[in-house]
Amino acid sequence: MKQHITLGVVCLARKTYDWKTAGEMWKKLRQELAQLEAVTLVAPEELVIEVEEAEAAAALLAEKRVDAVAIISGTFHLGHLALVIAKQVKKPILLWALPELPYDGGKIRLNSVCGANLNASNLYKGGIRNYRVVVRPDMDQDWLDAIRVRVALSTARVGIIGYRAHGFFNLSTADLALYNQLGVLVDHFELDEVFNYPVPDTEVARRKEQLTRVFDVSGITNDQLDRVAALSAKLDAFLTAKRLTALAIRCWPEFAATYGISPCAAMSLLQSEDRILACEGDVEGALSMLAHRAVGAETPFLFDFSQIDLEENFALFWHCGVAPCNLWDGRCVRSLDTYFAGGKGVTADFVLKSGDLSILRLDSCDGKFRMLLDTARAVPMDKLLKGTYMKAVFDRNVADVLATVVNNGIAHHASVVYGTYVKPFEILAHIEGWEIVK
Repeated sequence: MKQHITLGVVCLARKTYDWKTAGEMWKKLRQELAQLEAVTLVAPEELVIEVEEAEAAAALLAEKRVDAVAIISGTFHLGHLALVIAKQVKKPILLWALPELPYDGGKIRLNSVCGANLNASNLYKGGIRNYRVVVRPDMDQDWLDAIRVRVALSTARVGIIGYRAHGFFNLSTADLALYNQLGVLVDHFELDEVFNYPVPDTEVARRKEQLTRVFDVSGITNDQLDRVAALSAKLDAFLTAKRLTALAIRCWPEFAATYGISPCAAMSLLQSEDRILACEGDVEGALSMLAHRAVGAETPFLFDFSQIDLEENFALFWHCGVAPCNLWDGRCVRSLDTYFAGGKGVTADFVLKSGDLSILRLDSCDGKFRMLLDTARAVPMDKLLKGTYMKAVFDRNVADVLATVVNNGIAHHASVVYGTYVKPFEILAHIEGWEIVK
C-alpha cells in the first residue's frame, strides 16, 4: 500500500490565450486527480489568472498543509503566479505543462510549455531548485511517489533497541542530521525492554503454531521454538505499544548470549506481516526499507552483498537468516536452524523467489546524504547454504557493481524489493539535492 499524501494542484492561465478551453481541461483534470490512489486533493475549482487569485490559492494550500504542489500551466500566464505560490507554500513543486492543442486559425492556443519554462527559470534564479518539469496530459506518478517517500520518512517513528552491532561503525547515524535532512527523530530503547516485554500466553501459543505451520522446525529444540514464538509476540506488541513505524535491532552479540536465541527467525516472520525491522542496529537501512514501502513495493528487506562470481557474473545476496518468510521460492524446504551464534540461532533458512529486483540504500557520509540505486534480477538456485539468500544477476558486470559500492564507501546493507522502483528515487534525490550512486 502506498504512502498517503495531501497534494495541492493549481492551474494557471491568461486570457490572451484559449483560457476557456484550458478551464474545461482543468475541470476534467480535477476529476481525474480526485481518483488518484492514496491522495487527498486540494485544488481550487477555478483557473488562477490574477496575482490576487494566486495569493488566495497559496493561502488555501498552506492552510491544508499540502505535502507538494503541482502547478499546471493551463496556458501561458503571468510569471508572478508560481512565485507567489512557492513563496507561501514552500514544498516541492511539479511544473506541469500540457501538450499543445491543434492550432486554431494560425494561433497557438495554450503556449503551456513556455509557461512552464518561465516558471522554471523564475524559480531557479530565485534560488528554488526543488521543482520538476514535465510535459504530459496526466499526472506524473513517479513524482507523486517521490513525494510519498518524503512524507513517509518525515512522519516515521523510528526506534533502535540496543545500539549498532559491535564494530559496525559504518552503520552509525547522526540523529540531528537525520532530523535536518529527513525530519526523522530516532527513539532509543534498551534490549531488556524487549526481552522482558509482557505478552499473553495465548499470543505466544498462536505464534508457535504459526511458526510450526510456516517452517520445518525439526532442526531446533522445543525450548528454542518457544523462545522464537515469545520473541515474535514481544516484538510485535512492542512495535504497537511504542507506535513505531520501523525498528533497528542490535541483534548480536547480546541477543543470543542473554535472551538465548538470535532474533532472526522472529524478524523473518514479522517482516512477512509488513513490519519494518532492520538488522544490526542499521537505522539508515530501516529508512531505506520504509522508502521502498512508501512507493508501494511489498516486503522490503536488508541483504549483504556477500559474494560475487566473476566467471558466471552473479552476486549472492545473503543474510544470516532474516529475510521475510513470504518471499520463499516455494521449492526448497523453508526451515529454522541453529547454526548461527555458536548454535544458539535461531535463523530462517531458505532460498528467495526469482524476479526483478530494485536496490536502494539511503546512506550518509561527511554530513551529507546520498542514495545507492540499482536493479537486478533474482534467478533460481539450489538450497546450498544456511541463512536466507538469492542469486542476483545485473545488467552490467558484477565486478563493476561491487566497485561502485566499495569505492563510494556505501554501507554493507541495502534494501531490496521485487519490481522496478528507480525513477521516484531519482526524482527525490533531485528534490533533496542528494548524490545518486549508481
